[in-house]
Amino acid sequence: MSHRILFVCLGNICRSPAAEGVFRARAPHHVTDSAGTMGWHAGNPPYSPMQVAAKGRDIDLSDLRARQFCAADFDRFDLIIGMDANNIADIEDLRPMGNDTPVHLLTAFAPETGADHVPDPYYTRNFDGALDLIEAAVEGLTAHLDA
Repeated sequence: MSHRILFVCLGNICRSPAAEGVFRARAPHHVTDSAGTMGWHAGNPPYSPMQVAAKGRDIDLSDLRARQFCAADFDRFDLIIGMDANNIADIEDLRPMGNDTPVHLLTAFAPETGADHVPDPYYTRNFDGALDLIEAAVEGLTAHLDA
């Protein structure tokens, strides 16, 4: 069964495109996209240091372009995944009345990590650490969806 999954972070240049890239490499039968709660980087490729870190794990992000999350995404996707609690709150602020599309934190799919969010490597500079968390959570997410 194929699902339509949207990964969301703040600017859509680090965490959410990395999550989309990791997920589509692991589960190509699903439809994916990523977006940011803010539109600052709309049309731009993922941040170069994130692309380099992902490429080191054989994940190619070069075809992705940032876009801003919008209310219509609730109808376009079966599942929306946020990277932190602020992303989740911003997503929920745009939820249309009566819509029941599930919204979850990515790290909820990797409770063994003890992480309650994926730290933003744009600020922390820890691109590999973010990718470690993303990979663990994507493993849990794919197991959940394919169960």
